[in-house]
Amino acid sequence: MKKILYFLVALIAAVAAAFFANNWLQGFDTPGYVLMGIGHWSLETTLSVFAVTQIMGFFVLYFVFRSLGYLIRLPGRLKHRSRAVKFNRSQEALITGLVDSAEGNWEKAENILIKHASHSGAPLLHYLTAAKAAQSRGAFDKRDEYLKKANDQAPDSSIAIGLTQAELHLSGNEFDQALETLTKLHSIEPGHASVLKLLHQTYQTMGDWESMRKLLPSLHTHKVLMETEIKLLETEAFSKLLKQSAETGDVGAIQKRWAEVPNYIRKIPGISAIYFAAMINAGAGADIEDELALALSIDWDNTLLVLFGSVPSNDVSKQLAMAERWLSLHENDPVLLTILGKLSAKSAGNEKAREYLAQSIAVEPTVLAYQLLGDLLFAEGDQAEASRCYKQGLELASSEIISRINTISY
Repeated sequence: MKKILYFLVALIAAVAAAFFANNWLQGFDTPGYVLMGIGHWSLETTLSVFAVTQIMGFFVLYFVFRSLGYLIRLPGRLKHRSRAVKFNRSQEALITGLVDSAEGNWEKAENILIKHASHSGAPLLHYLTAAKAAQSRGAFDKRDEYLKKANDQAPDSSIAIGLTQAELHLSGNEFDQALETLTKLHSIEPGHASVLKLLHQTYQTMGDWESMRKLLPSLHTHKVLMETEIKLLETEAFSKLLKQSAETGDVGAIQKRWAEVPNYIRKIPGISAIYFAAMINAGAGADIEDELALALSIDWDNTLLVLFGSVPSNDVSKQLAMAERWLSLHENDPVLLTILGKLSAKSAGNEKAREYLAQSIAVEPTVLAYQLLGDLLFAEGDQAEASRCYKQGLELASSEIISRINTISY
């Protein structure tokens, strides 16, 4: 519309200029003339006609050349306009696809995203979102196809594509494939926070605690997790590794793994209990008796105390004497009293054993104390009293089980 208006204004201006030029020239007494010749040809006209012809001719030629220029540029403009239309449609399709994906319309989202991906200014987003939609509806072949197209379309975005691929593998429980992708990404960019975080999740899910232990320094250096989270993760990793070593029953493997545990983690009673229990089960309890006694002297813990009472000591009298020294600091500790009764029975001090076990039951009845006292009485031939102890122990165990069931149900 504007171009038509410009044309009309220019035409009116040209006609007006020709009109005024003609009137001005007609005002002279002699109108003048113009003579042009070429070869045997000549053209003679008045000056006013020549002026009007020049003005109108200039307008016509100007219009012709402008039109030719417009026609020459027309294919390019149409192509550009077509691209702009397709680009706008692709942007609208991306928004629609993201909304459909968020609403769970996976197939609809996938179709509209792929249809307009080739004309988009951000084809990577189309393919990655379509891959997630395909995964959500179980179309794993399509998912892999879209991820490949994304990589072909944007090879410089290998990290973003790889992370999406790994996340999809993890959500599909394809842990080996996820680990393969993340290992490759880690070799490309070792300090990438998202890669490290996904690696940590993968190792944790797969139970690969050795790899997790090796990854911990990177998690700390690049601040992928908070300090507290890293400490908890480190504790869990060494705990699991110790348990794995314990399952082998190999004393050397257990000791080697324990040597790798940092001192501040060794001081955690639950961690040290795993090590001591593993050594006892592996038949090397006598080797850790002094170390276990030292740990109890530093940090009193009932689990470690029970393990101390389970150590097959080479010198039970020495073991009993150590436990009795603790009694002065923990006079009415029912667990300690039970362990003293157990160790006394081992060293043939039956009377002292009965006293310790009876005292333990008086402070806090436990199934173990009733069992030990019953075994002691049975060995001495007092079957009636032994049966009473066993019965009370069974009743106590039953009440504890019922209490746990009630707690769980609530």
